[in-house]
Amino acid sequence: MDLLSRGGVFMIPIAVFSIMAVAVFFERLWTLRRRKVLPYEDLLEVEALIHRREFAEARTLCQQNKSPLAQVVLAGVQYRVAPRPIIQEKMVGKGKASAIDLRKGIGLLQTIASVSPLLGLLGTVGGMIKVFDAISMGGVGDPGSLATGISEALITTAAGLCVAIPAFLGQRYLSNRAARFIHGLEDYAGHLLDLITGHVPEESEEEK
Repeated sequence: MDLLSRGGVFMIPIAVFSIMAVAVFFERLWTLRRRKVLPYEDLLEVEALIHRREFAEARTLCQQNKSPLAQVVLAGVQYRVAPRPIIQEKMVGKGKASAIDLRKGIGLLQTIASVSPLLGLLGTVGGMIKVFDAISMGGVGDPGSLATGISEALITTAAGLCVAIPAFLGQRYLSNRAARFIHGLEDYAGHLLDLITGHVPEESEEEK
């Protein structure tokens, strides 16, 4: 509380940003769990049902599983009688919607990481203006008091950086994690698309 009072009004939005960054990071960390996004183990039975062409049962299992992976597979199963390009389009559309959900909130962390240092700098500039106003009115006076005023003006810059650096690192970590999950969705969707349409990729010369 002492730092908040000494740093001035700009410490309030910086403090709010710090709370928001912590809340967003842990909420995204809880959401971006492999077991929740890419539950491959849960879809082994779905894959077996599709392989046996038991699409009604496969659709029921996908509807019961709310993971992004299951919803992408569900889109393919629901349009299984359509031409392959239509099935692919539906699965890609569902995958893009899932990707948006996975990245939700990460942009806010990036904004916090960008704006917090600027708020800190603005607070410092405001504090320095007050210091120089005091000098112009009463002279240098007590050097100790002047140094105290300058140190207080720099508090907001330090606070802004203390919020921005963890927010930036958290944003990069979550962004990379979401990207890996999205890549996993794409790979599995391609595999299931081949399985749904009965398309078996030709063997390469090395495999032969």
